[in-house]
Amino acid sequence: MRDAPGYLGVDKNTFNKQVRPDVTEIPFNTQGIGFDRLDLDEWFDNYKNRVGKHGSRMKQDNKLCQKSHQASQKEKVVVSGKLRKSSRELEFVKLLEQLT
Repeated sequence: MRDAPGYLGVDKNTFNKQVRPDVTEIPFNTQGIGFDRLDLDEWFDNYKNRVGKHGSRMKQDNKLCQKSHQASQKEKVVVSGKLRKSSRELEFVKLLEQLT
């Protein structure tokens, strides 16, 4: 939850209003909420197709989202044949595996 808005290049309020209703929340522990990066990517692609060609402000916002997305893509490393974003995500995946 903490990183998802930044991943898309939006603030927390925008994320909660525009993105969160359309993506699956993954609860873990008593307070944690996670989001699947593939769901966030899909939301962004739909957003880009819907508003990517309208107005300079929309284009500017879209470029910021793309830059954030591209930067996060560069941070990925291959672990056990799967793409992973960071060691923090690896810890999250291990926690989910323990819970399931």
